Amino acid sequence: MLEKFTISRKLLKEFDFPIIVTVIIICLFGSLNIYSASHMSYGFYYLKAQLIWIAVGLVLVYLILLIDYSVIKDYAPIVYWFGVFLLVLNCIPAFKYTVNGASSWIKIGGISMQPSEFAKVGIILMLAKQLDDMEGHINNVKNIVKLTVYALIPMALIVKQPDMGMTMVCFFAVLGIYFIAGLNFKVILGGFLGITALGTIAWKSSFIEYYQKMRIVSLFNPDQYEASYSLQVTQSKIGIGSGGILGKGFLKGTQISGGYIPESHTDFIFAVVGEEWGLIGCSALVIFYIVIVYRSIKIAKEAKDIFGTMVCVGIISTMLFSIFQNIGMTVGLLPITGITLPFMSYGGSSILSAFIELSLILNIGMRRKKINF
Repeated sequence: MLEKFTISRKLLKEFDFPIIVTVIIICLFGSLNIYSASHMSYGFYYLKAQLIWIAVGLVLVYLILLIDYSVIKDYAPIVYWFGVFLLVLNCIPAFKYTVNGASSWIKIGGISMQPSEFAKVGIILMLAKQLDDMEGHINNVKNIVKLTVYALIPMALIVKQPDMGMTMVCFFAVLGIYFIAGLNFKVILGGFLGITALGTIAWKSSFIEYYQKMRIVSLFNPDQYEASYSLQVTQSKIGIGSGGILGKGFLKGTQISGGYIPESHTDFIFAVVGEEWGLIGCSALVIFYIVIVYRSIKIAKEAKDIFGTMVCVGIISTMLFSIFQNIGMTVGLLPITGITLPFMSYGGSSILSAFIELSLILNIGMRRKKINF
């Protein structure tokens, strides 16, 4: 009985311990910063909740590692359509749940979740499975139409919420998969031109909410909107800048403890790092992310099949974009979105989805050899 819940030594030899160790370090560092950002108002509440989610995530990783990822491939359509089902529930008022003004959550009983986090995983698995079934022949009209339809169904539901941040995350996951799969560059360029045209139409219509437009407008003229739409970014930049090279020290951030940066324990967790740990802390965090991405790319290149490679590529793409976007918005280089910093920001849905993605990469790495003796 216990053998079913034990990973063989031969598989453990292929296990990428540096990735999991680095992730745990980031999680613990993130928990410290979450506590620093929230202890004045909430005590240990968010710290304890985050640690529980991390523990659940690690258990989930272990359970997923027990299953050969080729079996997971067979269940990709179920994961995909379940994600779509959760997104459809979000369209029903009885299940829709608003958190901090965002209607991208659902609540069933006493449990709330962000379905787009899990739908994102479904998109990656489904596209990877389809490409594997197509033997990688993406430059075929029928194949690319089929892949794009699968990508657009959940993304359209995410846009409807509206959650432009997660839409962009999913878009870059799809783009990464298409690019590595070898989609003709002219098709990719044509897609960008089409999206640009649709974006222009959406901007001039009422499709994009006013506050979303102002987030972009204020990015280019922050001084004019310093007391309104640029307030959060302005305070974040003050906090990061005041941290200097070494930072002010743990629990000593005046911007953070004073409550000047809204959502500092979630979307703006990087501002906490900048103020309390300084340039050294920020650089160390970025290096940790580089380690994870580098080793994930190595696993993607060594995967034994197209499915494994494409799953890794999709996950790496989402991680890279999330890191770039989150840090960029906290320093005023990119517009504000609800994208969290992987393994650092508070949030059950984001933590669990990040651990699911991590487990898939580790699973593919463990079984990179075609035959395990």
